[in-house]
Amino acid sequence: MDALGRHIILEMWGCCNEIINNVESVKEILTEATKSIKATLVDVVCHQFSPYGVTGVVILAESHISVHTWPEYGYAAADIFLCGGNIIHPQNAASFLMQAFQAKETSLLEFKRGHLSSRKIQNGKMAEMNGNVPDPHSPICL
Repeated sequence: MDALGRHIILEMWGCCNEIINNVESVKEILTEATKSIKATLVDVVCHQFSPYGVTGVVILAESHISVHTWPEYGYAAADIFLCGGNIIHPQNAASFLMQAFQAKETSLLEFKRGHLSSRKIQNGKMAEMNGNVPDPHSPICL
């Protein structure tokens, strides 16, 4: 494995308004998405906004899945960050959400987080770098 985790940013348009504006539906979908990828559910928290919209977060032993909805636009945004090597695939969670929210259009970006191949890691710690200190502004600073 060359990264600590994989992070998906998912945008979904044309979603079913009744589904994405129902806190219980969103909670159930997040829970089922977790089961579908065989991740370890720690907790799930969802909040219904007024007059509309839902935010839901599933805390996983492997990280998290979050969803924010704007039913007035038929739009939902999801953030899927999973660690655990190549065992659990965030794309499968993304596919589950797209189908469950009945998205008509989607956009997906995937990032690797915590690139290990770009760092000298030994025994879980950064190795001496000949007195050089990692640049704290580097996008892959650990």
